Amino acid sequence: MSSSALAPEWLTTPADPNDLAAGVWPASAARDADGAIELAGMPATALVREFGTPLVVIDEDEARRRAAETLRAFTGAAARRGGEARVYYAGKAFLSAEIARWMVEAGLNVDVCSGGELAVAIAAGVPAARIGFHGNNKQVWELERAVTAGVGTIIVDSFIEIERIAAIAERIGATQTVLVRVNSGVHAETHHFLATAHEDQKFGFALAAAEEAVARIRELPRLAFAGLHCHIGSQIFGLAGFRESASRVIELHARLREGGDVPLLNLGGGFGIAYTRADDPSPIDGLADGIVGVVADECAVRGIPLPALAFEPGRSIIGPAGVTLYEVGTTKPVAVPTGDGEAERLYVSVDGGMSDNARPALYGAQFSARIASREGTGAPALVRVVGMHCESGDVVVDHEYLPGDVVPGDLLAVPATGAYTVPLASNYNHVPRPPVVAVRAGRARVIVRGETIDDLLARDAGLVTDAGREAGGGER
Repeated sequence: MSSSALAPEWLTTPADPNDLAAGVWPASAARDADGAIELAGMPATALVREFGTPLVVIDEDEARRRAAETLRAFTGAAARRGGEARVYYAGKAFLSAEIARWMVEAGLNVDVCSGGELAVAIAAGVPAARIGFHGNNKQVWELERAVTAGVGTIIVDSFIEIERIAAIAERIGATQTVLVRVNSGVHAETHHFLATAHEDQKFGFALAAAEEAVARIRELPRLAFAGLHCHIGSQIFGLAGFRESASRVIELHARLREGGDVPLLNLGGGFGIAYTRADDPSPIDGLADGIVGVVADECAVRGIPLPALAFEPGRSIIGPAGVTLYEVGTTKPVAVPTGDGEAERLYVSVDGGMSDNARPALYGAQFSARIASREGTGAPALVRVVGMHCESGDVVVDHEYLPGDVVPGDLLAVPATGAYTVPLASNYNHVPRPPVVAVRAGRARVIVRGETIDDLLARDAGLVTDAGREAGGGER
């Protein structure tokens, strides 16, 4: 079966446009006797009847399993080389109280990068000692809350921040443990917005400046230098970038040991996931063994012991656990000129879009889609799933094959939306953000309440409630 002339090279025409590609969907995803997609035993049709659309669904067991497997992979790889490792869940990928608790129960730590994320983690019961605090411009009030709470590590990002943390710690009589974020100069093979270790960007210290930063920290009695942090980017497949980055950072680590203890090395992570069947992420066991092996080898060459290691796998834990459900509102065939004449693309509009998934608009991110309420019977048709916002760039799935009989009223499911969709959601066009439900063993429960139009109106100070109070007052 030939592909459309409009399809990118990586997208092949499926033999069955109803299939659920392994690795893209949660392991529990299947079609029930009626052809509807079910997640953890919950049919999409039942979920939508109860919670409406758009709806973000998180497979709880998938998230818990991935967390446990990741921790086991890295601690095992370190133990085989006589070391130890810890894993941090990326709060920025998607943080809620329930998810934070799942991660702690799985044995993970949690990293945050704002006062709001810190507040959620602490309110959820995450022990402060198991929190890492990131950010290139942490506000003074955020640093005060972190130091006061006893956050385990603050990852310092500038000389100004070093002085601020030291002053806060002195004022409240605390000693704060810090890591120094360094840029190894290694460019991750990812979108340039997601590559975070090259020189010309906002995060961290260049390798040469990092030594001066560490020297200053060691002069300050209220700061405890724990080690280095280096994160080369996000949505990364393979070991090449980590191998080169580790070599450079270990060289700095070895030099710093001459002036004192350097007990910890955090190599970040940002491991990629499959958004389409064309993606081929590396298995976590192989990644863990390869990265830890590189660090161990670099340490052995220099005759230094393997430090305690930390990793931040990023989206790879929560991303594949999420599926977003939409309802199709309209379909529209569009004839598109090509070099050999014209080809047809079917535009499928859904009741969400860039307000609940900004990644396609921000990064040109590719996603997959399937009809979720039934099995289609039409031949595969090239579609572009678009949102309902007043933007031509409001694309949910840029290129996909769906059954050609997709019609208004069908439910559509987009997998791999557990990470960076809910946190990036907005109220563009005054659209309320959708609810998030967790599914497990045939049951569903709300873990993040969806917004209503009344919620949006309540924030407008130019409006007055029916009780005569200015909007925005009362409980939050």
